[in-house]
Amino acid sequence: MRYGFAIDQRTCVGCHACTVACKTEHEVPVGQFRTWVKYVDSGEFPATTRDFGVMRCNHCTDAPCVKICPTKALFTREDGIVDFDRDRCIGCKSCMQGCPYDAIYIDEDTHTAAKCNFCAHRVDADLEPACVVVCPTHSIWVGDLDDPESGISQLVRTNPVSVRAPEQGTGPNVFYLGADRAVLDPLAAPVSDGYIFSTPDPHRAEVAADLPTDPVTRARTTLNTAHPRPWGWRVTTYLWTKAVGAGTMMLAALAQLLGVDLGWIGTVLAPAAGVAGVALTGLLLVTDLKRPERFLYILLKPNPRSWLFWGAVVLAAGAAVFSAWLLLGVLSMAGIGIGAALTWLAVPALLAGAMVTGYTAFLFGQAEGRDLWQSPLLFWHLVVQAVMVGGGVLVIAAVAGDVTGPARTLLVAAFTTATAVHIGMTLLEYLGRHPTTNAAAAAEMAVRGRYARTFWGGGIALAAVGAVLAGIGWAGPLAAAAVAGVVVQVALLAYESVFVRAAQDVPLS
Repeated sequence: MRYGFAIDQRTCVGCHACTVACKTEHEVPVGQFRTWVKYVDSGEFPATTRDFGVMRCNHCTDAPCVKICPTKALFTREDGIVDFDRDRCIGCKSCMQGCPYDAIYIDEDTHTAAKCNFCAHRVDADLEPACVVVCPTHSIWVGDLDDPESGISQLVRTNPVSVRAPEQGTGPNVFYLGADRAVLDPLAAPVSDGYIFSTPDPHRAEVAADLPTDPVTRARTTLNTAHPRPWGWRVTTYLWTKAVGAGTMMLAALAQLLGVDLGWIGTVLAPAAGVAGVALTGLLLVTDLKRPERFLYILLKPNPRSWLFWGAVVLAAGAAVFSAWLLLGVLSMAGIGIGAALTWLAVPALLAGAMVTGYTAFLFGQAEGRDLWQSPLLFWHLVVQAVMVGGGVLVIAAVAGDVTGPARTLLVAAFTTATAVHIGMTLLEYLGRHPTTNAAAAAEMAVRGRYARTFWGGGIALAAVGAVLAGIGWAGPLAAAAVAGVVVQVALLAYESVFVRAAQDVPLS
């Protein structure tokens, strides 16, 4: 059994009866929607047309929101309905990143995720969803798509149909008949400043300036709902804090394996930075939850398919390894022999550092709504960034500790190389070809649009200055590399702010 919807836009009159019925049935807060009607106007007066599109959860066969949810608050029933359990939700908003249809929101009353659930309580009572019952033109069909004798199955089989975002491969089970492409493709009709019934939310209006209008159809969205960015400065900062913590530990572990003595920098400072980085990362993640009092659910009610769950495991394991290294370092400073313990711990520390910084690549890979985040190079780019900012911290410490010889060479060489590689990988990812229009639109906002000044002036130029200064410090005064160590911290924060925001700015509905 596979329940689904068919929306016949040939007969839809855009009356919003489905929206009102849904909000009434589920007591949806004012300003939030489980289903809504989108308006798209095309042409110029007097030759204009208006098309409608009923937007909602697509109850995907391979639902990305179910995969990414760390506590199984979102789940797929045996009948194919994607439902949610607000009592398990921690409000992490990862499902909003996973959904490529803008179908999920955080209920302002419960502070948990909510969306169209197919009126599952009505379906269980052999009733049709409220929107189906109230539609005056029978434009909303519902039924079992796997039953060839059902009305919806015959309708879909005998008529040309379209789905939203087919390139995401989610297997959407909402089919549209007679829908204009500009209604289903959010990039084909940028938001107009001439909304009807309301005004566009500021975020959509700002983003629209970076989206080109089709010169032939001149399609523009004249009514839609607000969809703010789920993740903000905390996620930007979290990418930096765990990069610093992981990077310092990876370099300390590498030095240990190579037999290079970093002194107190490697035995105490690096693991202390590692522990602090992981602790700050955890704090940022917990405070970003809409239900922070439930943060332990991620471990007590886990979804083993979610990289948000595995990220929590990785951070905990990393904290344990870094703490063990710090303990051994303190014992060593106290004159207690630790023998080959650090050497035995070096490989686990190196791997833990790589996973602490790199697991985000797998998490972002589950964010089907954010194509810019789904680069196959992201894991390695995160590792390089960690070596860059972690190396920057250790180089600063090396100036204070008057480090010389192989230790100095290793730190400056790793720092300089990582900074240069980071710049190269960034330019390759943003200036190269992109597999989807979503990713291309996000990259365009970064390099030529609303984030261009931060991207080039902060993310690239500052990193380039850091690379030059680090190169000077390699053979010359180490103080130049120390200045670079400060500069690259700002450069990475600037880059991450663009990376996080631009991906979320591309409209999905």
